[in-house]
Amino acid sequence: MLIKDPDAPVDRWGKRPSDRTTGELLSFGVIALDKPSGPTSHQATAWARDALHVSRIGHGGTLDPYVSGVLPLCLGKAVRLTDLVLSSDKQYVCTMRLRGDRDEAKVREVLGRFQGRIYQMPPVRSSVKRQLRIRNVSSLDVLEVDGRDVLFRADCDAGTYIRTLCTDAGEALGCGAHMTGLRRTRSGCMTEDRAHTLQDIRDAYVLWQQNGRDSWLRSMLMPGEVLANPLPKIIVKATAVDAICHGADLSVKGIHMLDDGIRRNALVAMMTARGELIGLCRMMMSSQKIMASESGVAAKTDRVIMEPGHYPRMWKYATDLETED
Repeated sequence: MLIKDPDAPVDRWGKRPSDRTTGELLSFGVIALDKPSGPTSHQATAWARDALHVSRIGHGGTLDPYVSGVLPLCLGKAVRLTDLVLSSDKQYVCTMRLRGDRDEAKVREVLGRFQGRIYQMPPVRSSVKRQLRIRNVSSLDVLEVDGRDVLFRADCDAGTYIRTLCTDAGEALGCGAHMTGLRRTRSGCMTEDRAHTLQDIRDAYVLWQQNGRDSWLRSMLMPGEVLANPLPKIIVKATAVDAICHGADLSVKGIHMLDDGIRRNALVAMMTARGELIGLCRMMMSSQKIMASESGVAAKTDRVIMEPGHYPRMWKYATDLETED
């Protein structure tokens, strides 16, 4: 990271996300649910809410009832960051059935054409407007071909319809095809090896409540900061944190460090030196301009996640905070 102020005061306040209590993680955390085939994402989320006894919960990315796999659940204040999960890339494993016999080499060759930028029309039953859209499939690997059954894995943009991809591939093969099974194996940084069943989530919570043993539940809970992992970061001085929590914009003099290559208008995560997420901001300057400037508003606060009072009020230090435009 670029160091804007090497003489920034040592951060003596706050708490590292890994040091939070189980209760604190439930009030600002994320858990990857291994959604079974059958219930809707809404129903599965409601069951998880009841199992964890939380008042606020939201899922990041709807899975159709017949689709299983990783369903990120945002708990407490993390609900305000669900849009970051919705926009993250995904990975799926799909089974597709051809409606006619085709040579395996031909199947692999045609499916290979669907890697990269593709055009898709959302299905009739989709919740979005039906218009041609461009999506990026970063990789598409054919894992197995058994007669008319094809198993493949795809890494793709959010909003890519795998069912539509199967239909389009069938048309390209000249025999028709349809999806017979689908599982989401990754959503952003959350992978299926860290996903947990509803039963395990319920049992882990009961074990914590009845026996005081929270290690199992803590192994499932991730701090809400993981949702900001894809975003560039700015480390805010401790003396400026509480002002931002009260809605102030971030000035150049309130920056300790920042990632290189941040562009103007980019959405950026504002962090403390201890790794706590303060909130999100929209950049008014690039990284290079910030490093060359001594004053001015570096970023407009987009949303605040941290509660006021978590860091002491130190607004009196005019050298760290500015109100000028």
